[in-house]
Amino acid sequence: MNTKILLASLPVGLASILLGQFTASAVPGTTDEGGAAAAGADVIVGAIPNVSKYGSVVVGGRTVMAYAIGTTSCNIGTAQLEWFASPDNRHPFIPMNAFRYRNGRFEQIGLSWGKHGFTALQQTLCGSCQASSTGNYLGIGCSDPYSSSLNGGQSGLGARHEINAATGVFPGSYNSGMPGAAATIGRRLQIDSAFLDPAQNSGSQYFFEAQYIHQQDATAGNKMNNASYRGFTVGALMSGAYSLTLTGATIQQKPAIEAWPLIDTNASIANADVPNDGRFIAGVSVRNNGNGTWRYEYAVHNLNSDRAGRSFTVPVPSGVSVTNIGFKDIDYHSGEPFSPTDWTSSVADGLVSWTGGAYATSATSNALRFATMYNFWFDADQPPQVVQAAIGLFKPGSAGMPSSINVASKGPSAPPTNPADLDGDGVVAAEDLTILLSNWGGSGEGDINSDGTIDAEDLTALLSAWSA
Repeated sequence: MNTKILLASLPVGLASILLGQFTASAVPGTTDEGGAAAAGADVIVGAIPNVSKYGSVVVGGRTVMAYAIGTTSCNIGTAQLEWFASPDNRHPFIPMNAFRYRNGRFEQIGLSWGKHGFTALQQTLCGSCQASSTGNYLGIGCSDPYSSSLNGGQSGLGARHEINAATGVFPGSYNSGMPGAAATIGRRLQIDSAFLDPAQNSGSQYFFEAQYIHQQDATAGNKMNNASYRGFTVGALMSGAYSLTLTGATIQQKPAIEAWPLIDTNASIANADVPNDGRFIAGVSVRNNGNGTWRYEYAVHNLNSDRAGRSFTVPVPSGVSVTNIGFKDIDYHSGEPFSPTDWTSSVADGLVSWTGGAYATSATSNALRFATMYNFWFDADQPPQVVQAAIGLFKPGSAGMPSSINVASKGPSAPPTNPADLDGDGVVAAEDLTILLSNWGGSGEGDINSDGTIDAEDLTALLSAWSA
């Protein structure tokens, strides 16, 4: 029996228990900031209740494991939400993602195609429900459960390239010209086993994320709260894939990148909205390597921008040494037409830059598309300061629209004028002496005369420059 039909035949309370939805906290009729009800329909992910695994397949020498997560939607707006099955396009599209935090980096490790909604139950996960009399609408305040097994059904999963995440518009009849789903892993939430293997990932933390994309929600101006996330842990390898267990509550109306500052005190995030389009969220974490350099880690998540991202740049003052530049994306799969070519990096004209292919050259170049996160990093020999990074846009905009957007971030500060000013605060004082003595006998920070050893000559230079 179809899962939706089975649940529809059960009492509301029992259906919710079977789905494991004990962690919902949304209040219908309020926004994610706790204000007045959003005008119009407003769909959110009220719960990520369960996870299914499907085994693995070796692809190009990598073991790729397949999963799906359950999603329970809530309509917290003031109007019923349309939920018509294909070939009508008035229904939600539900992409699923997985992320890992490890050694200061928050990165995407898996993605799926998106589930196309087909009917809505009228349940009460998020509170009082003004039920619709038909499954073609999700009533005001009502919730609708899609189990992980339902979201993992390959025939109901649609390609991402057909979706305009900014407007929520997509074809009613989906997957035109796309290949059939490969056995086991096709279209599902795919994760490379190396990202999950406990032996390779000591101390890692993991998160699932789901998002509802809907044209009625976008038209009402309510598309920025459509993603939610929940933690998970990795268990034993069984039947070809690691068992994954959900932990904690579903964090509603927030994409997974918002977990980064909660688990890394060095991390911060900022929104960057593209006019007449969608939102990027950029995060940064900077740590002192202890050898006179700092590691700069960046993650940029495209929440729902259709114009997508083509480049990312960070300003670097003259005299700063930049090394160990890196880039990581997440590959699409199952026939999605996007190029897997990595972005190229460069240091020039006062910028560290990463750049992908141009839209004018190929509309399927590797761009940072919706519900996707890319990572960027480098080491620099100067501590951080607040800067304006920039996200270059992939698709051209209409007349008057920007080709890039700025976002608050952190980047290297200018080298101090006085080499004895080790902390860069403009004076040579006790703090600089402490830095030098703590690194005595080594190299790097405190090596004022750059001879490779922090010794008496450097101490003499510091004391000669003393200004406090």
